[in-house]
Amino acid sequence: MSEDSPPKKEVAAVKGTHDILPGEVEKWQALERLARETFELYGYRELRAPVFEATELFEKGTGQTSDVVTKEMYTFTDKGGRSLTLRPEYTPSVARAIIEHRLDLQARPMRFYYMGPMFRYDRPQKGRYRQFHQIDVEVFGEQDPACDAELIGMADHLLRRLGVTDKEILVNSVGCRACRPAYSQALREEAGKRTAELCPDCRRKAETNPLRIFDCKVEACQSAARSFPEIQGFLCAECRDHFTEVLSLLGLYGIPIRVDPKLVRGLDYYTKTTFEFVSSGLGAQSALLGGGRYDDMMKDFGGPDICGNGFAIGMERLLSVVSLPLPERRLLYVAYLGGAAKRTAVELARFFREEGVECLVEFKDRGMKAHFGRANKLEASWVLVVGEDEIRKGRFGLKEMATGRQVEGTREELLGSLRG
Repeated sequence: MSEDSPPKKEVAAVKGTHDILPGEVEKWQALERLARETFELYGYRELRAPVFEATELFEKGTGQTSDVVTKEMYTFTDKGGRSLTLRPEYTPSVARAIIEHRLDLQARPMRFYYMGPMFRYDRPQKGRYRQFHQIDVEVFGEQDPACDAELIGMADHLLRRLGVTDKEILVNSVGCRACRPAYSQALREEAGKRTAELCPDCRRKAETNPLRIFDCKVEACQSAARSFPEIQGFLCAECRDHFTEVLSLLGLYGIPIRVDPKLVRGLDYYTKTTFEFVSSGLGAQSALLGGGRYDDMMKDFGGPDICGNGFAIGMERLLSVVSLPLPERRLLYVAYLGGAAKRTAVELARFFREEGVECLVEFKDRGMKAHFGRANKLEASWVLVVGEDEIRKGRFGLKEMATGRQVEGTREELLGSLRG
């Protein structure tokens, strides 16, 4: 490089993204495995949708006035001139999939879960990234309040399996299209009296969707919102009865909850029940998971008039407060000397892998001492020695690293030792 050449820039992950490396990824796998096991106990099955969709899907489904749509979506125009968006959440994609594939006509219940990356342009902070990962659960076509209670119970079941004890469950009803307009108007009028105390963003929200003011993290806005009227006084009879039954049914699960009249969630499509699980270990962004009911979404998409319900879990946030026991790995390291031994090592590794033994052969010329040093660094459970003498006899040495115990035998005999 000449003296006039600019310094080479270091290649690094884009701000707001992160790598999940070996040593950490095992925790993710453990979480995913427990989530799958738990959801399938309740009759849910996995659904996988594309990472990007038509922009209008999220504008219509997530809500034109939500922060996600107005500030946070990663939208681009493809080579065909179509406006596409990296998914900021999963629910609109599932609604689209149900309509497109007419899943509502199948006998199987519409209970789905999915895991994967989401994308939102937001200020990166603890447990919050621009490419982040969620576990989502959706159930469609079940109007009964018992479905709301079971969802909350299932979420609590998963968190208990994960050992999460620092949590509080908040629930609320945000009404429906019949009763919420009157509440929105009451909030708009109250916000108008407190305009000077609100941030510019909340002044805009006061006109477009005043319920969003409750989501603001600015202390002055939070203080003003504490004096706003509560929604319980505006609920219609149907919404009031639905919420009363949800609270009653939650008693069957033995779950302590707190009714929070200011809990509205950050998306426009919610109706009736909303809920959040919060943890003090997460700081200002305290929500571990959240969700609720969305009875109008499918109809708004032009699909069948069926209700929806669900919740989402931020995986980065959840992993920051749980300590998962990782499965013990039992690695067999194959140490070989010479070209002939390499071929035998390959054959032995194939045999043991087909018998379910995790086996590593590194194709580098090393002396036996270096092989054992490498196996020790990799925390291998055993070392299998393959040399000319072993090949000639058809019997190989196996050393258990933790105890130093050594045995000799054919591959079939050593398989018994590995399983013992």
